[in-house]
Amino acid sequence: MPKISSDTLWELASAEVQSREDGKGGEEDGGVDPVSLNERTVFFIGNKEGGKTTILLRCLDRDEPPKPTLALEYTFGRRARGHNTPKDIAHLWELGGGTSLSDLVQIPITAQNVRSLSVVLVLDLSKPNALWGTMERLLQTTRTQVEKACSKQQRTVESKAGSKQQAQNRPPMVLPKDHPDRELINPFPVPLLIIGSKFDIFQDFDSEKRKVICKTLRFISHYYAASLIFTSSKSESLMSKTKSLFTQLGFGTEKGKSMSSDLSKPLLIPAGMDSFSQIGSPPTTDVDIGTLHAKNPLDLWKKVFEVVFPPENTSDHHRELKDPAKDPQYSEPQIDSMRAQKDTELDQYKRNMSKSWKGLELET
Repeated sequence: MPKISSDTLWELASAEVQSREDGKGGEEDGGVDPVSLNERTVFFIGNKEGGKTTILLRCLDRDEPPKPTLALEYTFGRRARGHNTPKDIAHLWELGGGTSLSDLVQIPITAQNVRSLSVVLVLDLSKPNALWGTMERLLQTTRTQVEKACSKQQRTVESKAGSKQQAQNRPPMVLPKDHPDRELINPFPVPLLIIGSKFDIFQDFDSEKRKVICKTLRFISHYYAASLIFTSSKSESLMSKTKSLFTQLGFGTEKGKSMSSDLSKPLLIPAGMDSFSQIGSPPTTDVDIGTLHAKNPLDLWKKVFEVVFPPENTSDHHRELKDPAKDPQYSEPQIDSMRAQKDTELDQYKRNMSKSWKGLELET
């Protein structure tokens, strides 16, 4: 596999300008921007401290210690296809803070890049109680922004062409026409990869709990037409397989055909290679499905999963972290001390002003 390299922003900008000059007239004439032909965007989302940065660095062959993600971070990778050909460029965004900063998805997902966008959802297997809530919130927020970007991009195409054109960004057709689940799934609007991280911790879980998590993630992945892989930063073999899936999204490499659905081993299931019949029904040893009153299959799996792994009460935590300045990972002792002093002074000023207004009311 060709080595992925990271160059300076200046080199990247210079290459982009040259590429635009060599291929003038593409998008303006109703075609595709020539630069976009070898550029893709990959957006990493997932649990806070779930291993997103570690996975990203390993996929880029960067030998550096991971640091906490500051809200939303950008980097890029370049990959040579051959001699005298433009390098493939992957624009890489990572959302920090778990679900608390999910409103920031509007920054990396735009009408300009949505046609070349892929999403990587990293779920921490060692924290199953936060798994469904994290997945549900982040995928809903991301899907909404993707659909907005698609609509905006389509309106732009229509205004330039002066007539209605067929939408250019559709859910990836990952299931053949004769697949029995073709009408039962709800494909994510852009390619989606779900990574179960920290498999080294997960493998020591009780076998029944592992079974619930594995089957549930298989169902979710198949329902959204996503690829699924379990990985661990402590396993070179698993990280190599993870990197292979990443390069498919980031650089358009050929898709692999290997698959592992054995629940006693790390899962690896490319999009479109699973089926609801192989996944089976939700594991309900201690649950009476008839009492759950589910609205649809996805809701049924959610209710069964949350019986085994009750969701964490994170609403107060999310409200607190809506202001990143209150997040401990961004602490700056000297600045925080000055901020606290100013906050105290402001509170005192407000109290004094309140007393003054009350005094005026009494005098009148």
